[in-house]
Amino acid sequence: MARTGAGGSGGVGGGRAKGARRPEVRLPPLEPWADGGLEPDGDYDGVEFRDADLAGQDGAGARFLDCAVTNCAFDETGLRHARVLDSVLTGIRGVGTNLAEATLRDVELVDARLGGTQLHGSVLERVVVRGGKIDYLNLRTARLRDVVFESCVLVEPDFGDAVLERVEFVDCAVKGADFRGVTMKDVDLRGAASLEIASGVERLAGAVISMSQLLDLAPVLAVQLGIRVEG
Repeated sequence: MARTGAGGSGGVGGGRAKGARRPEVRLPPLEPWADGGLEPDGDYDGVEFRDADLAGQDGAGARFLDCAVTNCAFDETGLRHARVLDSVLTGIRGVGTNLAEATLRDVELVDARLGGTQLHGSVLERVVVRGGKIDYLNLRTARLRDVVFESCVLVEPDFGDAVLERVEFVDCAVKGADFRGVTMKDVDLRGAASLEIASGVERLAGAVISMSQLLDLAPVLAVQLGIRVEG
């Protein structure tokens, strides 16, 4: 496992990654949710979900537009193919939430406590994940564009075969990341407070790292390149 510490201000070879475009969510006046239960292919426009227990419910294919979701439980909630647009999710929690092949666009995810979240095959565009902790996040084959992970903890996130473009890691801890098969463009890892790469360090082409991160990764990179370091 490759480990690096706090990121610095410099990049590899003086490179500079293009910064991610952050969402600017301005919610309209919202209507409280009537607690009728999520529905497959449901349409939720301008709705406020607060302190709701959505565990085990089926909202596959649902659309959430201009919504605020606050302090809600999502254990084993089915949201496959859901679309979450121009919305703010704060303090949500749950294990095994299924958002496979979902679309998240112009979304703020704040102080989440999630485990085993399924986002494989999903599309994330202009998304900020700020604060909180997410364990075993599955982003395999996902497409991330203009995504920021900020001041959060990611434990063993799986980015396998994903496409990352203009993705930033800012003051966050990344533990045991899997980057196998990933494609990167303008990915900025310099701001990661800590960075551990379990596999796929050879897929960092297209990323910008700090000099201290480069030194920490050097032994693993040497192994990948077949270089023997002696003396």
